[in-house]
Amino acid sequence: MAKRGKRAFKYRFYPTDAQAAELSHTFGCVRKVYNLALDARTQAWTRQERVNYNQTSAMLTAWKKTEELAYLSEVSSVPLQQALRHLQVAFTNFFGKRAKYPRFKSKKKSRKSAEYTTSGFRFREGRLTLAKMAGPLDIVWSRPLPEGVTPSTVTVSQDAAGRWFVSLLIEDPAIQALPATTTAVGIDLGITSLATLSTGEKITNPKHERKDRARLARAQRELSRKARGDGANRARARRTVARVHARIADRRRDFLHKLTTRLVRENQTVVIEDLTVCNMVRNHPLARAISDAAWSDMRMMLEYKTAWYGRELVVVDRFFPSSKLCGACGTLRSKLPLNVRTWMCECGAVHDRDVNAAKNILAAGLAVSVCGAGVRPQRESSRTGQSVVKQKPPRREP
Repeated sequence: MAKRGKRAFKYRFYPTDAQAAELSHTFGCVRKVYNLALDARTQAWTRQERVNYNQTSAMLTAWKKTEELAYLSEVSSVPLQQALRHLQVAFTNFFGKRAKYPRFKSKKKSRKSAEYTTSGFRFREGRLTLAKMAGPLDIVWSRPLPEGVTPSTVTVSQDAAGRWFVSLLIEDPAIQALPATTTAVGIDLGITSLATLSTGEKITNPKHERKDRARLARAQRELSRKARGDGANRARARRTVARVHARIADRRRDFLHKLTTRLVRENQTVVIEDLTVCNMVRNHPLARAISDAAWSDMRMMLEYKTAWYGRELVVVDRFFPSSKLCGACGTLRSKLPLNVRTWMCECGAVHDRDVNAAKNILAAGLAVSVCGAGVRPQRESSRTGQSVVKQKPPRREP
């Protein structure tokens, strides 16, 4: 039997007024329970005490019995329990030094979502009904679910643009290792060219944000003219800005999905650089272009897709001088400004900066892949739970 993997299928749906009111109430209760539990665990932490998930679950039962928080019983208990589990995961990541201390959820800024496990929904003949919800959801099935599968988790959310989404987590039998190949590719990420491959191919950066920059600026100016507060006019202007951002993000995500799927299907080994995007965006003149390129999203997609399809992702150390290293003789230049796109080595080789970098990244990645584990620890992918090879390549003498 083929090994199965988990995959989420996300669809848009249109709730009735009653369903929208019930879901909005559920979102508020989920946020309230999360904040109450975080506050309780924080106060216990100041007293040098530990509070775990079971204790917060008991607290939830007690909260429902109080007059002030009796409204928590009006919604399904499943998403409330899931909120406590998410908080437990957040603390586990904090104590494991993989994340910062959990923060309180804001009514205006936090993501509006509720997660239901199998006891909190019914899925029959393509109709999804949530617990304590009047009737099934009106889902737009933009693509069919695999036959014979049943969701294990359902997540309902509403984005800043006011759109409603439902995500169904299933065991997808289509996720299995692809036939092995001998091809490998190195990828040099950039701004003018989003990705330059070691094969010499350059993938143009679509620059989705720049295409909609005028529309976004116009919407933001309209928002800035509205009086601050909770007025309806400001809320409409805020949704207009959010719709423009959503349009940009959707187009960017679609492009990256198509690109990463193609790279994983065509190559057995994919080698990329370990870029610190959070530090790079501090360069003010390039921050907007770097954010629009979404290199972190591309890496995340490569991580879980290579794990799905039996491929290997090698991440080369960020300090590896891929651009300044001659791919022909190994000579290392002392300096290579960003405005220099083509350069000649002392050996006579003429290099395209990005193509040369991609070839060096590939060579370094294949070297550490063959030699085995290096000095850098492996990083666990949050999407797959599998480790991603993150190696420091051997130094090459100039």
